[in-house]
Formats: sequence, structure tokens, C-alpha cells
Amino acid sequence: MSNILPDRLQPGAPYPLGATWDGLGTNFAVFSANAWRIELCLFDPTGRKEISRYTLPECTDEVWHGYLPGAHPGTVYGFRAHGPYQPQHGHRFNPHKLLLDPYARRLVGQFRWSDALFSYRVHSNRLDLSIDRRDSAPAMPKCVVEDSTFDWSHDVRPNVPWGSSVILETHVRGLTMQREDLRPHERGTFAGLTAPGVIEHLHKLGVTAVELLPVHAFLHDRFLVARGLHNYWGYNTAAFFAPEPAYLSTHHPDEMRIAIRQLHAAGIEVILDVVYNHTCEGNELGPTVCWRGLDNASYYRLIPGDERHHINDTGCGNTLNLSHPRVLQMVIDSLRYWATSYNVDGFRFDLGVTLGREATGFDPGSGFFDVLRQDPVLSRCKLISEPWDIGPGGYQLGNLPPGFAEWNDRFRDSVRRYWRGDPGQRPDLAARLTGSADFFNRRFRKPWSSVNFVTSHDGFTLADLVSYTHKHNEANGEGNNDGHNENWSANWGAEGPTDDPAVRETRERVSRSMLATLLIALGTPMLLLGDEACRTQQGNNNAYCQDNALSWYDWSLAASDEGRKMTAFVARAIALRKDHPLLRETRFLFGDREVLPGVYDIGWFDERGDPLSIEAWQDPEGRAFTLRRAGAALDGETEVLLMMLNASGDALTFTPPPPHLEWHVLMDTAEPEAPTRPLGATELKVAAHTMVVLGARPSGEADWQTGWMPGAQHGERLLTALPPDPGTLSPDAAADGPEAPPVSHRNEPPHEA
Repeated sequence: MSNILPDRLQPGAPYPLGATWDGLGTNFAVFSANAWRIELCLFDPTGRKEISRYTLPECTDEVWHGYLPGAHPGTVYGFRAHGPYQPQHGHRFNPHKLLLDPYARRLVGQFRWSDALFSYRVHSNRLDLSIDRRDSAPAMPKCVVEDSTFDWSHDVRPNVPWGSSVILETHVRGLTMQREDLRPHERGTFAGLTAPGVIEHLHKLGVTAVELLPVHAFLHDRFLVARGLHNYWGYNTAAFFAPEPAYLSTHHPDEMRIAIRQLHAAGIEVILDVVYNHTCEGNELGPTVCWRGLDNASYYRLIPGDERHHINDTGCGNTLNLSHPRVLQMVIDSLRYWATSYNVDGFRFDLGVTLGREATGFDPGSGFFDVLRQDPVLSRCKLISEPWDIGPGGYQLGNLPPGFAEWNDRFRDSVRRYWRGDPGQRPDLAARLTGSADFFNRRFRKPWSSVNFVTSHDGFTLADLVSYTHKHNEANGEGNNDGHNENWSANWGAEGPTDDPAVRETRERVSRSMLATLLIALGTPMLLLGDEACRTQQGNNNAYCQDNALSWYDWSLAASDEGRKMTAFVARAIALRKDHPLLRETRFLFGDREVLPGVYDIGWFDERGDPLSIEAWQDPEGRAFTLRRAGAALDGETEVLLMMLNASGDALTFTPPPPHLEWHVLMDTAEPEAPTRPLGATELKVAAHTMVVLGARPSGEADWQTGWMPGAQHGERLLTALPPDPGTLSPDAAADGPEAPPVSHRNEPPHEA
């Protein structure tokens, strides 16, 4: 910035919002419909000392703006907003509180928890109806004017088709905190994200995309800091345009751009987990750091007739008001910024149902969805939604508009329950294996719309899913009351670690079978990083506040014999999916396409090779079945695949259904290291808790004795080609998943209040 500051700002322009450098100076523009006056505060480069304060001289269409000649990239600033302090009417203006620019592209400094961060006197009997007149600037990070220029001209986006995508969910910090080949200041940052060893591991697995937990700058909750903990997951956004400073070893956002550039060069897409449903400011008793102080009544949804309180459809204290055009603009501008200035390939929307809420409730034709779907940049990104929140009608799996993929918790629960051996799970699992058409076969959507997963950051790791019957979240300091209570898990004989070889062998086999199920199912598979290395969180299924070795990726475990074997199995299962197009079919299957005489594109059989009847589907004790798929192989020739699943506690003899083909064993979760081999028999013993995949290439004058029911017509065969709709079965035969998965504990008002 020039050493000589002008006495006042020039009028500037209302667009674009935020701080925009033009080579000669910087234009500042910020929205507030209800403020009386907005001030721009300038600070020294450290952000510790305020050096000047200006009133934004103009307000156009509710956007306050001014131009500061000589202000260049690196200028440190914040805002103060003057207006009514009337919480009962939704207004919480307090010019004593320094506010972040909602469009800030870079932050300097850190939040320091202090009562001064609150607009009200924390210990007052009147709570938020009182007003606090202390300056919050010493406790606030500051905004930095940023030049976002970066040469993307040689970047080649991988552009992996949805049908070929395999997503790996991971965490920027946790991924490399324990990599000893990195310099200490690079661990847990974007510089570490693309270390050669990390890229090598991603290539070894064969994943096509990394989905990063939130990287927007966020606030560590006060109640966690008081316990000596931190908000590790980052679902507590403080700036929608700025990377989290702790993830930048160089303190410059270009570090993130370089990491994305390197991942693209490695053929790997980058998907950001983004949080636009709420902010870090919490409910009416939360801090004032940005939106609340600029225009609480516009940025947040307030209870009609009780504007003092926020609508809380998120479980985090507040809900952004995306029905307001300026708030919607902010979110879309943020998304477009990440898609263009950082070249990210897609977004996963936390509590995506909240983003589609209008005054009347959830609407798949809401303004947010409509704007996103027509945007020439964003509509071409991979768009993934978490299809629930805790508001009225908050469970909306399958009801988002075309163009979106959705996290499918029904897949998660069905796979867990089936391999645990629960009764009556065959029909529901069959529906999940075929892309969950009961949810997604509408509006010309495709099977890839179902993002299938067995584990994610929220819940047990895979190793814990087979090692603990109950959650063990005591380290969170909440009396083990946080996190999911029903995880459909089993410890298989001992709670937690054990040296019992039989228990350990069963756990490993069940883990492999669940992963194999994930990777042979239609839909988009998502893996949790660390599951391939048998990573444990010691039974903690809500490690949102555990920024320590409990949550970090254990690279020594990955290098252990157990970790190497599991990694090799996951890589083999992903390669199997890649090598066989039938496993990544991009259309729903109805068993109405005859690929070979008597062999349809999909069919279901019992272990004896007989077609499953309606009565068999309804048998709650049936825990084994065979799924047959037929169609084109990579070379265009016909291939047939059999997936034999045995979730019972005993080995079963499976007979492939007719016709008799030269079968090869492609994968056996009981013998994960066995090479592909000819079956060499007319039947196969499938061990307990095991999946086996067989493949065959019909050739020559094969004997096509179909074995279908004598005299059966095509329509009758079709009845056995598809499982019945799970919803038509009895509750015991097809128990539904939770009506609305609980939202993990992410934000609370300060305990002092």
C-alpha cells in the first residue's frame, strides 16, 4: 500500500463484491441492506495495528462501496458496520466488532477466543439483548487483498466420466501429519498433499479423485478450545472464499493451486467438501465475526415472528438464507471462484437439503439448484450432495434434481447389516447393488447418482466397524453422548483389539467383503482413506474434534504387513471394476435385455443356481445369493460375471446357474492373494462371510441349456430377474434405514452464555 493515504475513498463501484485490485488501487464492495454506514479499517501487514479507517462513500442497490488508490495486493483490512442493535427484530449491528469481508480471499492472523468476539455482554442477565462495546479487532484475523492471477494454461483437467470415478475421501491435514519424509512445516498442508509418496499411494490404489474435507477457513469452537481440542473436520466456516491458513505452509493460497495442478498432472480430480448451509457464528448466542454483524436479518433465516432466534435446520445454530438473492449470489460466486481460480473439479455439499430450502420447505426446484444447474461453469463440475438435514422433511435421498450425485446412506446401512448377518437383508442389498433404482431411477438420472460408501469421515472406520459393537467417544469430552448410536457394527467376538486369530481373521474377511461389495455395485464408489491400511480410531465414531494421531493417517500402519495386504486387496478390487465395464454400467438394469440365449443383462439366483422366487426373496433367513451380470467387455466381446455372496456363518457350496461356461475365479475375499484361476469344477465352496467373483467369456458352440422353469414365458423369467421392491416386503424382511441420519455435533453456543 502507498505510504501516503488519502483523506477519503473515491466512490468506486458496487461490482464485483469483495476487494478487487485493478493495478492502481483496490475497490471495496460489501452488501448490507440494513446498515446505516459501513467503515473500511486498514491494518499493518501483521494485522495487529489499525492504521486508518474510512467510511465507504456510496451505497448502490444495498451494496456499500469505495475505491482506495494505491491499495495493492497484501493490503490488510476489515469492516465495521453501523446500524440498529435490535435483536428482537433480527438486527445485531455493533461497530465495535471488526468484521471479515464475506468475499475475503485470504486471511492473516488467527481467531483468539475472547468475550470481545460477542456483540453482547456474555455474562449479562439480558444475554444477547445487551450490547458489548469492546473492540474485537485484537481477537480477529484480518482480510488480505489478493491477486488471484495464476497460470492455468497448461493444466489438463482429468475429466473422469462419472461412470469411471472412484472417490477417496481424505483430510488435508490428517493425510500427511505423520509422514516423516516431509519437513515439519509441510506436514498437514497442501504442500504435503502432493508429496511423491502420497501420489504414489493414490496411484497404487487406483482412485480417480480425492474428496477433501472442508478447506475453507474455519473457526475452532470455543467449547472445544476450552477442553484442549480443535474442530478437526472444519465444518465451521468463517470465510467462503479463503483457504484455511493452517493448511498453507507458505502462507500463500498459490500453494493450494499448485497442489491441485500437481494432482491433475497425476490424473486425479479434486472435489471439495463445502459448507454453505451454516456459518461459524452459531445461534443468537454465538460470536460476531462477519455476516451477523453486516446484516443478520438478510444473511440468516430467522423464525417468523421471533426474529431474535435463528431457524436451525442444520443442528449448528443457524441456517444461511439462500432465498435472499445476495446470499445466493455469495454462495454461487464462491463456488465459481473455487472452480475457476483453483480449477477444482467438483463439490460435495454438506447438508445439501438445507441449500434447497425455501419458505415452504425443501424444493428440488429451489433457486440454489436452478442457478447451479444452468451455470455454464458449475453445471459441468461434479456435484455431490448430502441429501439430508435435521429440519422438517429433512431426509430427501433420491429427490435432488438431475445433475447431482447423492451420498447414499441406505447403501452404507444395507452393506453393513447384510455382512453382519442380519435377517431379511437380501432384497435391500440387491437394490443397492444395482444402483438404488428405487431412489434414483427418475428424471433420466443414472446409477452414478448414487454415491455408494460403507464408511466416511462421519462414523466408524472400516477396522472399527468390525472391531466394536458400541461407540467409544469418551475422548471427545461429551460423556459418549455424541455421534451415531446405531452403527450396524459387530466386534465378532471381542470389543476392540484382540490377539485371537479366529476373531482377527473373521474381521479381515468381513472387511474385504464389504469393500468388494462397494466396488462391484453400480453407482459411484467412495472409499475412506485409511480403510485400505486398517486404520483405527479406537472406536470413536465422531472424531470431529480429534486433531491428533487418533484421526491422522498412520503411514507406519500402511507399511505394515497387514496394511500392505489390505492395500493390495483394495487396489485389486478397484482394478477389477476398471477392467470390467459391467461393474460400472451407466444405465439402470431391468433384466429385459437378452445378451445370450436365456441370459439376460441381470439375474438373481440362490446358491444352488436356481432363480430366486418371490418367496425366496421374502425369506428373512436367506443370507446368500448370486448376482449374474452379462454384457460387453472392454474389447466389445460378451462376458458374464457372477457375484456369489455368503453372509452366513458357515461355508456354502455354490453352483453357477446355467449355461455351463468356463469360469475363472477373479476375486475371493477369503483368499485375497490368490491369483485369477480357472474354476475347474461345476461348483464352488464359498467360505463364511465371503464374496467370490467369477468371470467367463462364452465362445464357440456352447451348450446353452438355460435351466429356466419349463414352459416359462419371458415375462415369467423377468419376475426372477429383478428383486422385489424392498418397500413392498415385510418390515422384518426389509428394514428401512434411519429416517434422517443424525447430524454430528459440530457447533455449540459458548458455555459462558
